[in-house]
Amino acid sequence: MRLDTVAGKKVLVTGAAMGLGKLFAERAVREGAAAVVLWDVNEVALKGTAVELAGRGARIHEFVVDVSDRDAIAAAAAAVRDEVGDIDILVNNAGIVRGNTYFWETENRADIDKTMAINSLAPMYITLEFLPAMVHGAGEARVLNIASSAGLVANPRMSVYAASKWAALGWSDSVRLELEQAGHDHVKVTTVCPTYINTGMFDGAKGFWLTPILQQDDVVDTSWKEMKQGNPLVVLPWTSRLNRALSGILPLKLRDLFLDTVGVYHSMDDFTGRKK
Repeated sequence: MRLDTVAGKKVLVTGAAMGLGKLFAERAVREGAAAVVLWDVNEVALKGTAVELAGRGARIHEFVVDVSDRDAIAAAAAAVRDEVGDIDILVNNAGIVRGNTYFWETENRADIDKTMAINSLAPMYITLEFLPAMVHGAGEARVLNIASSAGLVANPRMSVYAASKWAALGWSDSVRLELEQAGHDHVKVTTVCPTYINTGMFDGAKGFWLTPILQQDDVVDTSWKEMKQGNPLVVLPWTSRLNRALSGILPLKLRDLFLDTVGVYHSMDDFTGRKK
């Protein structure tokens, strides 16, 4: 079932203070959402985004939430239900990356817990707060999960990040199948797996063969359209779909040779990440 517009819907976006999250929130406001709920841990940036979006028609609700904390998620979700009501469109966008070291060189083991908590567990806990009402409701509802092409193909110097996105992808697509199996056709789950995006989060990472760094607007435009259409999986760009297909066909040594030759296995060599 297609959803032509989010007009009149209540939308919640995590990681909404900047980057893709801010663009998703702007898109919801522009399309006439009744309410847009912004979650982010960065209070200053979140306040700035809320001020920018205010007065454009949608009611803007901001919540400072550390989505690595399961209790904080539960408390914020309860506050949303009290203040806004049930959510129709959930965009699980918040994420972090730690990288540019081999796994055995990891110095701060808390980075492992944080990465898995934000990239893998948070979407599960957040969705569990809002999905039951979507299932029992009558209107069209959507869950949009931003995963990564790192969840499709292994990559050196980002092993924990890749693990977190493999988990997110497996969970997200499984929930989609569960909804279909249970006959809840009005609720659709879309999983998006892009390569590197120019949000600052992957500063220093390099594009590879025919795969430049993606533009934020392009990723948001495609993700938003596919979400409304209820399409299950979005892999960006086409070269990432090719790499995924070849990885499933080629013997392991040939796969590694191919991905090494086209630059995938060296794309994180100079990664620095977003500057504080």
